[in-house]
Amino acid sequence: MSAVVYDAAVLVAADRNERKAWAEHKVRLELGVIPIVPAPVVVQASRSPQQAQLRRFLTGCVVTPLGETEAHEAGRLLSMTKTADVVDAVVVTTAIRHKATILTSDSDDMERLVLASGREVTVAAI
Repeated sequence: MSAVVYDAAVLVAADRNERKAWAEHKVRLELGVIPIVPAPVVVQASRSPQQAQLRRFLTGCVVTPLGETEAHEAGRLLSMTKTADVVDAVVVTTAIRHKATILTSDSDDMERLVLASGREVTVAAI
């Protein structure tokens, strides 16, 4: 199994304690696949210090920061696609950088950004 990047929908499902999200996450970890979560995705999903499930889920992930280079890459994709979802663009650029599959509930928007990037990235619907 290759690397994976989680979008906010995965974190929201985990926070809601959805069995499928937790089971698939556990399988990835058992296979040695440590999911990548861009920091802006955490911002999108995090709403309260009481979200114990979310915080527990994230302990099995690598949360990557958003630096200046990554911000410019994401901004370029937004410009190319004339879209505005910064977090989606960061998810795509993170997946490109790590040669990872994107797990998302927003396949159409992610595919549009991937296509604009000119790179091959797998987008998998959750």
